[in-house]
Amino acid sequence: MTEMLPLLAIVAVVVALATVAALVVVLWRGRNPAEPQAAVMAELAQAQSATGQRLEAMIRMLGDRQSQLQTAVNERLDTVSHRLGDSLQKTTAHTTEHLQKLNERLAVIDTAQKNITSLATQVTSLQSVLANKQSRGAFGQWRMESIIQDCLPKGSYAFQHTLSNRTRPDCCVFMPDSRVLVIDAKFPLESVTAYRDAKSDEDRKAAGQRLRIDVGKHVTDIAEKYLIPGETQEFALMFVPSEAIYAEVHDGFDDLVQKAYRERVVLMSPSLLMLAIALVQQSQKDARMREAADQIRDEVARLVKDVSLLGERVRKLQTHFNQSNEDIRLAIISIEKIESRGERIQQVEVDVLTPVESNVIPAPMARKLEAGE
Repeated sequence: MTEMLPLLAIVAVVVALATVAALVVVLWRGRNPAEPQAAVMAELAQAQSATGQRLEAMIRMLGDRQSQLQTAVNERLDTVSHRLGDSLQKTTAHTTEHLQKLNERLAVIDTAQKNITSLATQVTSLQSVLANKQSRGAFGQWRMESIIQDCLPKGSYAFQHTLSNRTRPDCCVFMPDSRVLVIDAKFPLESVTAYRDAKSDEDRKAAGQRLRIDVGKHVTDIAEKYLIPGETQEFALMFVPSEAIYAEVHDGFDDLVQKAYRERVVLMSPSLLMLAIALVQQSQKDARMREAADQIRDEVARLVKDVSLLGERVRKLQTHFNQSNEDIRLAIISIEKIESRGERIQQVEVDVLTPVESNVIPAPMARKLEAGE
């Protein structure tokens, strides 16, 4: 349709020109009435004929152009349809693939959402558990026991061990020098919780003062109950069941930490407790190796003594063996003498004559064997 517009415009221009030409001739003839009417009509007919021929030529050309345009349009439509079909197929395949991937991702997201929901439920349950003071204490005790049981062999520690002053700390680790290392897990978490939940500066200040009092009192109790000269180590460990709480106490309450150091009580986070227990385990291992080395040294001394005794007995056996060799040599000499005498006896028995021949033997030839021959 875009290519047909110029053709239609050309046809319209030609028709307009022909009409204008006819009008000009008519007007000119009107101004010159001397010319005959027949000539005017002939010229008009001639002009009309020429215009008709031109119109027919233009119509034919327009038809040819329209046919060519239709053919080109059909070819382009076929090409576009083919490309559009391929594009639709590719788009459908890509859309299907993307939908499958989207379904897989949605399934993963659904699973993650379920896990998050379950985790949220567990966190809510844990929060409700930790809301109680006894539950918080049990949680700290459980974390401490888990670390101890994972890092130390059985027999090298004891929970709720009774000391000589009738006190029972949460855990006692038996050290190589026979003095126990005391670990306490009853950290006052409610003071830290109140300090965190404080809204205003005054509430936060009051909560901080309460935290200093509660933790300081607990440090003093540990130092008075669990530090026994000759029975326990010179320091005790106070377990803080959260890395965040441990960092917060160290950052905001340095005076409290220094007070604990002065009273020989060391605050331990879970990671620091694991490190300390690993050092204790290595110390116990070194002690066992030293005991094993002492046992090996004693066994080697006994072995050297047994080897010395064995050498003495072998030398005695060699003496008996040499004496046996001498006895065997003398026995062989006796056996050789006996064999030689046996041969001589055999020769004598071979030389004995028969009874007939004995009558002609002279008397001096016959003699009696003596003992020893």
